[in-house]
Amino acid sequence: MKVLVVSPYPPRRDGIGSYAVQQVRALLRAGHHVEVCSPEPSAAHHHASLKGPKGALALRRLMVGFDEVIVHFHPDVFYEHPATPTSRITTGFALAAAFRSGPAVVIRLHEIDHRWAAPSDPSARATRAVFRAAARVEVHVEEHRRQMVEDFKVPAERVVLVDHGADFESRTRQDRAQARRTLGLPDRGHVFVCIGFVQPHKGFDRAAQAFRGLGELGASLHIVGSVRLDDPAVADHQRELEALEAQVPGVHLHLGYVSDEAFDRWIVAADTVVLPYRHIWSSSVAERARLLDRPVIATRIGGLEDQLGGHGDATLVDDNNELATAMRAAVTGGPTRAVAAGAGTGEGHAGAATDSNARTEAWVTDGPVDREHVMAEVRRRSAASRGVRPKAAAAGGRPRATTTDDDSALPLRRLRTTPPPPAASARPGVSTVKKIVRRAIAWEVDPLREQVLRLQQAALRSAETTDARLDDLETHPDDGTA
Repeated sequence: MKVLVVSPYPPRRDGIGSYAVQQVRALLRAGHHVEVCSPEPSAAHHHASLKGPKGALALRRLMVGFDEVIVHFHPDVFYEHPATPTSRITTGFALAAAFRSGPAVVIRLHEIDHRWAAPSDPSARATRAVFRAAARVEVHVEEHRRQMVEDFKVPAERVVLVDHGADFESRTRQDRAQARRTLGLPDRGHVFVCIGFVQPHKGFDRAAQAFRGLGELGASLHIVGSVRLDDPAVADHQRELEALEAQVPGVHLHLGYVSDEAFDRWIVAADTVVLPYRHIWSSSVAERARLLDRPVIATRIGGLEDQLGGHGDATLVDDNNELATAMRAAVTGGPTRAVAAGAGTGEGHAGAATDSNARTEAWVTDGPVDREHVMAEVRRRSAASRGVRPKAAAAGGRPRATTTDDDSALPLRRLRTTPPPPAASARPGVSTVKKIVRRAIAWEVDPLREQVLRLQQAALRSAETTDARLDDLETHPDDGTA
């Protein structure tokens, strides 16, 4: 059978693309002829912009001659961003027409947003038409199957449950000892791993907060992944993780590209994989942990409960308190009290929006309170909330100035980059006008914006260099002998 797979594809770093690679390999092993179309240049056989009605028409032409088309559906691939009700309607009906025009189309859904079919959304009818035009819609969990049938009005016989990890295979041959040695991890001590793209909704900061106090027990938490999006919120999140790494003993941040083999090696090296997600529908990391037989601690959101139902060594938690309790239990081998600071103000059921500064460490002591220790902890937490990374101790054990008030680079770190405002409007036709105006003035405005950004970055580097020199003078004062 001749199959066309439509999906983001490597070398683009994309979770759906990584999933598609494994499916393509499985189809090839089964003897099918497979070609891939990606929305931008990649290792795929074809690439084309698939956004909007023109993208739907391009896909319609490409589908000719294939026996089956598998579409890994995500709105970012097919819809303009930011989308307006008008653009969603025109794109939805064009895409539905393309799906009905040629060979059988199979939509594989890794996530579903119920708002796509909200009665209050004027584009909901067009969105439902997209899924109803497919010969089959494949989902990973029962709840998503229910949504497709009840909310999107897809006939029940055309909605199929498929195992998220059906096509997954191990990409490393190393055992735990070898993996830890090659990754530079200690042979002993409980190793927690959070891995994946670094984004606020992944909740890696929650794991770092819940880890407080476990470093003293010999455990370590490794946050591994790359920053995929050039977004101010993601940059702020990265700074928060960097501050937590410096402030919470045992937390280690490994930022950068992770190959498929290294990804599996990190999971093999772990004693426990932690998935503290705030929002998610299904997780390839959970599937790889199950494939590689590693225990998982995950928040009970989206379809994770169904997805991990067959994983005998998975712990699901509902809030930050339970996350801290589960992580401590993994280290000590039994339940441990873990109370959030300001009990009663936690997140409640996981999946709700969380305060990134929520604390999970309990101040429990059998003796008098060490005021200096408490105040030091208050200062560290205050620094984390401002995205400041404390300075390390000087050589010989003499601490450097650790107060953040003398950090001249601090005001510059607080500045966010300024992306251009979205050329979008709910009023018909206004978005088009805004786009035309932007194109007309871009030649004049964009260089100014880039220059401001370069000035900000240069000022930050200069301030950090000055701070480093002052620290060096404090550590190695000139005694006049040089």
